Amino acid sequence: MTWNIEIENIAGILDGRTTIEPGLNAVRGSNWQGKSSFIEAIKTALGTSTELTENKDSGRVNLQTPDRDITVTLARENGTVRRSGTPYLENEYDVIRTELFACLDERNEVRSAVRQGENLEDVLMRPLDFQNIDEQISDLKREREQIRTELSQAREAKKRLPGVQEQVTQLEKEIEELREKRDEIAVSDSDEATGGDETDDASPQQRLSNVQTERSQAENQIDRLERTIERTEERLQQRRSELESLEIPADDDIEDKLAAARDQLQQIERDSEVLQSVYSANEMVLKENRLDLLTEVERELTEDNVVCWTCGNEAKREELEERLDHLGDKITDLRAQKERYHDRVQELEARREEIDQAKRRKRDLESEITELEDTLADRRRSLDEAEERYRDAQERAEKLSDAVDETVEAISDVESKIKYREAELNDVEDELSQLETRAEQVEMLEAESAEIRTEIEELRNRKDRIKHRAREAFDEAMDEILSRFGTGFETARLTADFDLVVARDGREASLDALSEGELELIGFVAALAGYESFDVDEAVPLLLVDGLGGLADDNLHTLVEYLHERTEYLVFTAYPEYTAFEGREIDPGNWTVATNRQALTE
Repeated sequence: MTWNIEIENIAGILDGRTTIEPGLNAVRGSNWQGKSSFIEAIKTALGTSTELTENKDSGRVNLQTPDRDITVTLARENGTVRRSGTPYLENEYDVIRTELFACLDERNEVRSAVRQGENLEDVLMRPLDFQNIDEQISDLKREREQIRTELSQAREAKKRLPGVQEQVTQLEKEIEELREKRDEIAVSDSDEATGGDETDDASPQQRLSNVQTERSQAENQIDRLERTIERTEERLQQRRSELESLEIPADDDIEDKLAAARDQLQQIERDSEVLQSVYSANEMVLKENRLDLLTEVERELTEDNVVCWTCGNEAKREELEERLDHLGDKITDLRAQKERYHDRVQELEARREEIDQAKRRKRDLESEITELEDTLADRRRSLDEAEERYRDAQERAEKLSDAVDETVEAISDVESKIKYREAELNDVEDELSQLETRAEQVEMLEAESAEIRTEIEELRNRKDRIKHRAREAFDEAMDEILSRFGTGFETARLTADFDLVVARDGREASLDALSEGELELIGFVAALAGYESFDVDEAVPLLLVDGLGGLADDNLHTLVEYLHERTEYLVFTAYPEYTAFEGREIDPGNWTVATNRQALTE
């Protein structure tokens, strides 16, 4: 959970870096070593300060926390300092409450107000100015008016539900009666069309529709078959043409020629390998001058005499080398023959593959032509059958059409009425559904209205509650402070108007009578009251403390321990003469700081 910070040209620190650990972080050093400037650097990273080093045009702070990497840059432009980058605190409300109640350096406004004996209401309640309470109340009022309108509509819908439900029931009854009438007409006409044959349950319209469907299906099948037959005939013609134009190269003895060429190639390869082995071995003996390994060598001044190791006759070394060269030439000739026969084998294999491919293509074409002829015959038979079905369906459709025409008008009239009633029913059902949905929202809208009313009241009373909470927090903190410190006053409290009242010897005493250290303690108590009232720990888990030179060593330790209980990270400054603290001590000695002389020179 370590925080790493790098500083460049912020306040009095030209260059510095360190870490902040959970718990106590004491910046211990003498005057002008950068203690207060380090606090300003942290405030710059938080977004509550823009103190650029004097006579510097730019500065930077980089703060790395376990979950964020923050870089804030300061630049001097036209006499003002401009900040760029996103600081730790982006919300204006978080910035002001942190600046007032967590950045407790010597310039802190709460501490300053206590030292000056000023009324504390303005400074302790200032964060409320940034919460836009009046604007929030206006937004809630507008939302409440909208809910009231919706609630009124929901209640009206609840009243109308029974009447609309009765309309739905009546329309459903009328539609059912019209459907029964339509069925009666259809049954009557069916009996007439079929001559009273009760075995046929289908109406003339249904039978006509079925026949028309059957005719349409037959017509579609005829069209599909005709297109398929046309494509099959084209494909058959293409295959016949290809078969007629196909030529198979004639070379009946190709296999014998190929076998003979392969045998000859193998023989030449074997001869070449044998000669190459003999050549390589003898060449190595001559090159390495190791003839004595194989035969007797008589060395003379001009040349060596050698006994040939193959025939036993005497020979000169030059003669052996000449024989070896002759053998090399023969190997070269064999290699050339090998290449020629290898090319011949490849040529014959390619020729054989060409013949085989032509034969395979002929067989494939003949097979495909036979298959296409069979397919064409089947599809022509299917076309004849489909045309017969079409003619039969056409005749039956013409006969049924005459019977249907007489009843179409009556049924159409009834069906028109049914559609009109169904449309009316759909409208009424939609209206019923909307009314039911709105009616179901009555309780929810009433609850939302009550909740908004409560929120408005809470916002209106927020300032009073914060005041009460701040005074309570002040009293609680003061009680703890008094129990830990030996102060010269008995108690201190905030009045209802946020005036600071101190009691000494049972009577109200003037703040002027308090020591500097006592005023500082009260200042911290007031700041912590704001810290608790506005939940500053939710914005930043950090307290910054500076300017405690007026406290004695034991009092400083007591105050630090008290503050440590209220935050995760506590960073404070201390002079070298103070005794050690139980936590991390930050040594500013490694930082580069701007001295008064440097500032004047620059």
